[in-house]
Amino acid sequence: MAGLPVFGPDGESIGRVRDVVAGLSIGRRPPRVLGAVVELPTRHRIFVPMLRVTRIEPNAVTLATGSVNLRKFHQRPNELLVLGQLLDARVAVDPAGTPAVLVDVAMEQTRTRDWQLSKLAVRERTGRLGRWGPTRVLAWDQVSGLGFAEVTGRPQGVQQLLAMFDTMRAVDVASTLHELPSKRRYEVAEALDDERLADVVEELPEEDQKDLLSHLDDERAADVLEAMSPDDAADLLAELSEVDKERLLGLMAPEESAPVKRLLEYSSDTAGGLMTPEPVVVEPSATIAEALALVRNPDLPVALASLVFVCRPPSATPTGRYLGCVHIQRLLREPPSTLVAGALDTDLACLSAQAPLTEVTRYFAAYNLVCGPVLDDEEHLIGAVTVDDVLDHLLPEGWRESGLPEAEPNPPPKREPR
Repeated sequence: MAGLPVFGPDGESIGRVRDVVAGLSIGRRPPRVLGAVVELPTRHRIFVPMLRVTRIEPNAVTLATGSVNLRKFHQRPNELLVLGQLLDARVAVDPAGTPAVLVDVAMEQTRTRDWQLSKLAVRERTGRLGRWGPTRVLAWDQVSGLGFAEVTGRPQGVQQLLAMFDTMRAVDVASTLHELPSKRRYEVAEALDDERLADVVEELPEEDQKDLLSHLDDERAADVLEAMSPDDAADLLAELSEVDKERLLGLMAPEESAPVKRLLEYSSDTAGGLMTPEPVVVEPSATIAEALALVRNPDLPVALASLVFVCRPPSATPTGRYLGCVHIQRLLREPPSTLVAGALDTDLACLSAQAPLTEVTRYFAAYNLVCGPVLDDEEHLIGAVTVDDVLDHLLPEGWRESGLPEAEPNPPPKREPR
């Protein structure tokens, strides 16, 4: 069910399934499925009771009504997230107590129309070398070790979660991690590679960022900061104590920490604090084909790819004298063999590093841009501001935790009892 789209009875799109909520029962009885965690297009996560679900198909989940409670989902005591907490749990197969790991869970509807977790797919550990055997499908009461305290208190693998995350964007992974208990969040963070973890940390709320960074050992934390974009790393370090900030900067490679240190010199609500020091820069002797090759880089953010800045050497920020920029639409219209110097936009106004957020906002609105150059007093390019960084500072505080506001004229109804 992970990631399945959710529709109302008339086919209206509501969101996607991100997890299933179950209440573990006393003894060995199969637990009752309470509902699904559905992520709305605004990244806001809500709880939808199973009584609202009319059909679960291989490609979609259909609800009985398009009217849902928009209150943010909060996990209650004695509830477990099936994807987030049950998968990868260490269990024992009865009667011999053979060690195994839980790799999937099946749920089915009973005669009373309730849903319950009925079957478990497990892989047993076999042989002296501790290899995993083939997958077996067992009834819930044939497996032990799934009590609430056992699941939430013991170390747990993350292979199934990581497999699910492989198909998700970093922002969706961040939303999932935010909803997980701290124990599972730490286990996932430790298993992700530095690049992937850096992408996810950039999308987390500020408190979650600091919490994860403090959990990692200093060397790993410095590696993750190096993998983050310099502006996001600077924003995160600015929230730490001076002692922690200097210690982590000292552990970073000098070529990685240098741009971060430059950004930390500016206030966070100025163009200098908002900018990234790694825009696309070419020399005037570069060809259109060379400029297009740079913006084709799949790792380059879309906003940064919209403008190529032309400067005298050196090309790394702070560059030589800034000459102008070339818009990507112009690059696509010009013959590949011509020089970028012949396609320059020299009339576009530039931002100063000290420009306040209000001035930066007016700049983007006036020129209809998604990226703009930032110059120092000597007309050297020192970075570029992108519209996503501006929006981050314009949106209400805590928008990552609460999601974007819904366009609903009436207040949401009370949450249904489960």
